[in-house]
Amino acid sequence: MANDKHRDDVNEELDSNIVELTDEDGQTTEFEYLTTIEHKGESYVVLLAPQEEDNDEEGEVVILRIQPDEKGEDTYVSCDSDEIEQEVFELFMEELDEEEDEEYFEEQDNN
Repeated sequence: MANDKHRDDVNEELDSNIVELTDEDGQTTEFEYLTTIEHKGESYVVLLAPQEEDNDEEGEVVILRIQPDEKGEDTYVSCDSDEIEQEVFELFMEELDEEEDEEYFEEQDNN
């Protein structure tokens, strides 16, 4: 019974990382939320795009700027510049490398 509770917690956690975006044509797509990055006074969200089940390649990362709408609610808009998008991507990769390093050292400490 305790495993069922844990499984529900894990499923809820996975579900909470899913972000649905609707494009200008009304098409809704689910993305996996990875992180939020602050850069040059702006906030950017990093999302993992859905990939086809038979595709073994790594998923595509989508970077969008967080911009409040007229109601003050966050909306995601395309980056204004490829240069900024690349800088945010590099920050994301650095953050990812740091997390992997931390996990590696934690494993070494546990052995």
